[in-house]
Amino acid sequence: MSDRFASHTPSLTGPASAAFSITPSDSADLPETTRALYVGIGGDLRVAMASGQVVTFEGVPDGCLLPIRAVRVHAAGTSAGGIIGLA
Repeated sequence: MSDRFASHTPSLTGPASAAFSITPSDSADLPETTRALYVGIGGDLRVAMASGQVVTFEGVPDGCLLPIRAVRVHAAGTSAGGIIGLA
């Protein structure tokens, strides 16, 4: 399969090239820092940012894409579901 963008350097303004399912955890970090989170089922989302700051996004709607660099999605304080990390 041809990839016309294979020679382009990845950047934070470009599209994601990898994705992984996220199970919220209060003790385990994500396998890698995200460039965005997709929330399939809306609700509250409590995350630890790459900076170390912990923040809760309240009332995230279904199908929302949050362009955030997260290192953990906390179980406590998260009611959203179907969360996918984009890298």
